Amino acid sequence: MGFSNLVNPISIAAATSAVGYWTSSKLTQKAHKMSEKVNSPLEVPQYFKDHKYPAKEHNKRVSDKFVETCKESNVGFLVPGESVEPRKYCDTTKPFRQDRYYYYLSGCDIPGSFTVYLLEQSKLLLFLPDVDEEDVMWSGMPLSLEEAKEQYDVDEVYYVSDFHTMATDPHNVLYKINHFYSTDKDYCETILKQDMQCLRETIIFGDEGFFNSLDSARLIKDEYEIETLRHVAHISDINHMAVMSALPIERNELQVQAEFEYHSMRQGAKSLGYDPICCSGPACGTLHYVKNDQDIENKHSVLIDAGSEWNNYTSDVTRCFPIDGKFTKEHRAIYETVLDMQSTTMKLMRPGASWEKLHLLSHKILINHLLELGIFKKEFPVDEILESRVSCAFYPHGLGHSMGLDVHDVGGQPNYDDKDPLFKYLRIRIPLQAGMVVTNEPGCYFNKFLIEEYINKFPKRAAMVNFDVLEKYMYIGGVRIEDDVLITKEGFENLTGVTSDPDEIEKIVSEGLKKKRSDFHALV
Repeated sequence: MGFSNLVNPISIAAATSAVGYWTSSKLTQKAHKMSEKVNSPLEVPQYFKDHKYPAKEHNKRVSDKFVETCKESNVGFLVPGESVEPRKYCDTTKPFRQDRYYYYLSGCDIPGSFTVYLLEQSKLLLFLPDVDEEDVMWSGMPLSLEEAKEQYDVDEVYYVSDFHTMATDPHNVLYKINHFYSTDKDYCETILKQDMQCLRETIIFGDEGFFNSLDSARLIKDEYEIETLRHVAHISDINHMAVMSALPIERNELQVQAEFEYHSMRQGAKSLGYDPICCSGPACGTLHYVKNDQDIENKHSVLIDAGSEWNNYTSDVTRCFPIDGKFTKEHRAIYETVLDMQSTTMKLMRPGASWEKLHLLSHKILINHLLELGIFKKEFPVDEILESRVSCAFYPHGLGHSMGLDVHDVGGQPNYDDKDPLFKYLRIRIPLQAGMVVTNEPGCYFNKFLIEEYINKFPKRAAMVNFDVLEKYMYIGGVRIEDDVLITKEGFENLTGVTSDPDEIEKIVSEGLKKKRSDFHALV
C-alpha cells in the first residue's frame, strides 16, 4: 500500500522537517500498529513504557534449545558485552556498539558489563563495571545497582569485582557451576581480567551447540522485538521520504546521507544499523557502494539503501528515484521489473514457504522482463536462460535476509560454499517461519564488472545477450527495492510504509524540486 492511501504525499513533501506531523498522523495508527500513537518524534511509544526488554525470557529460550544437545548438568551462560575501545595514539575512543549476542540476553547497553544465567535455577545475574572515580569526575555517576535492577529484566545486580568473590566462595551457587558457556574470549578477558586465570578450565568458548541455540532463538522474534522493529521501520520511512523530498539541498551523495541521518536522529535513532549506501548514476549498480561522496548533477538516478537503528534493532530499506522527478523510459522499465519481482514474491511469503523457491521465482520474473526488453535474445526460452545462470550478471545477490539485532541477522543457515552462483549468496536456506523478520530486496543491475565476470567469460551466456540493447541501460546503474517483512501465522506484514509506487515517487520528487533552497533548514 502506498502513502496515497494513507496521507497526501505531496503535502508531506512540502514539509520535510515536520517530523512531528508524521509521527502523529494516520500513518502511525494504520501502517504501524503501535499500542498508542506518539505525540513527539522523541517520545518513546507507550508499549516500551509498559514493558521491559524480556532478557530472562530470551535466556530461557536459548536454554531450552541448548539442553536438547547439552547433556551436562549444573551449567550456566557467562556472556560478556563489548567494552569501550580507545583509538591508538589519541585521546578518543571508537564508536561503541554493544555485542549483539550479549544484548539479546541482557537488554543492557552498558559497556564492560556481563551476565550470568544459571540454567537449573532459571536465574539471571547482571554484573556492572566497578565505579571509577576519575570517570565519575568527567562523565557523572553511572547507573546504581538499585537503578539497574529496576531498569533491566534481571534477578540480581552486582559489580564486576563481586564476581571473583562469588565464583571462589564454596557456599555460592557460582562456585558450584561445572561449566560456563560463553560467546567471546577476548571480551571476557577484557572484563574479567585476573578472574580469567582461575576460570580458564571452567569457561567454554565457541561451543557449536551454544551458538546454534543462540541463533535459533534470535531467528524468531517475540512481541517486544516486533514492536521495536515496527517503530524503527517507521523512523526509516520518514527518513526515506525526507531524502526524496529534499533534492534542492542534496547535490552530492554525502548530502543524501546527511539528510537521512538528520531525520533519523531527530526521531531518537542515534545511529544507523549499517553503513548507508547512497549512490547515483552508474554507481547504483555497485551492490555495497561505499564512496557516498560523488556529485549527483548530470546523472539520472539515485539509489539509497539505509536503515535507522533504535535500541540496537535495525531496519533495512532501499528506495530508488529519478533526480529530475521523471523516470526515463529505460529506468521506468527496470524499476517496474524489480517491483514485479518484489510484489509477486511478497504475496507468497508465509510460514512454510521455501525461500529458495521464492528466490528462483524472482529470477524467472527478471528473465521474462529482460526478454521483453530485448536484453535477452528472444530465441532462448526462459528455462534455458535460467539454467545458464546468465541472469546472475544482473541479479547476483539473494532475495533477502533475516533482520533484527543485525542487518544480516543470524539463523538463516546460508551456504556460501554452494557452487551454484544462483544460490551462493542466498542468506536464508530454510523455510519461512512465523515470527521471522526478513527483507524482500530483489534488484537488477548494469555493472561492467558483473558483465565481465558472469557473461563475457562464458560464451554460452554471452550468446543469449543483445549487447547493443544492453548498452542503452548502462546509465541507470541499477534498481533495488527493499522492504522489511514480518512473517505472521496467516502470511506476512510489510513493516515498511514508505511508498515504492513509481508514480507517487515522481510526484514526491517533483514537488520537492519546486521548492527553493531557502525553504529548507540548511545553512550549507
